Amino acid sequence: MSGIIGKKIGMTSVFDKEGRNIPCTVIEAGPCVVTQVKTKEKDGYEAVQLAFGDMKEKSCNKPLLGHFKKAKTTPKRKLYEFHDFRQEVKLGDLVTVEMLKDDVWLDITGVSKGKGFQGVVKRHGFAGVGQATHGQHNRLRAPGSIGSSSYPSRVFKGMRMAGRMGGQNVMMISLEVVKLIPENNLLLVKGAVPGPKGSYLIIQQ
Repeated sequence: MSGIIGKKIGMTSVFDKEGRNIPCTVIEAGPCVVTQVKTKEKDGYEAVQLAFGDMKEKSCNKPLLGHFKKAKTTPKRKLYEFHDFRQEVKLGDLVTVEMLKDDVWLDITGVSKGKGFQGVVKRHGFAGVGQATHGQHNRLRAPGSIGSSSYPSRVFKGMRMAGRMGGQNVMMISLEVVKLIPENNLLLVKGAVPGPKGSYLIIQQ
């Protein structure tokens, strides 16, 4: 599945032809540089590696510097491999947001915002235990019973409990393309995408 690497700029809203206000996410999609073209003969599989987002040369290690110099480009921050790439590309080519001009729906992957350690009500949507009054004391947002007593005398694996929330790879499937602004490398999709502003996104056709 081919695609492009982007960066989340923020959210806005646009009006459609019927006058409805549509909430949109603004994404800076590309331009990406082709830093490697993998073949079955040499690498065992076919893929196209794209790079996006400039970084300082002093922040890049020597093996990666050599990798970027081979593609005749400056050091990049984000690398990603796309399989079954639709376009015919070669090393050093630029892939722009114009490749998405015929697409109506896109799958977008990002790392969700990290929420830290959270309880079961926020993390799993538990209702809480009992009432908030009638002598109830500090059990409102508690998980309740987490296991049986005499048998099996243990807590089962996968029990939904409090813990770290967010900071995971999340894919939003079939997001509608609202607008494409090629001159500014901008892409507007309907609804929200994972991650904070400035985070990198993988946009797949």
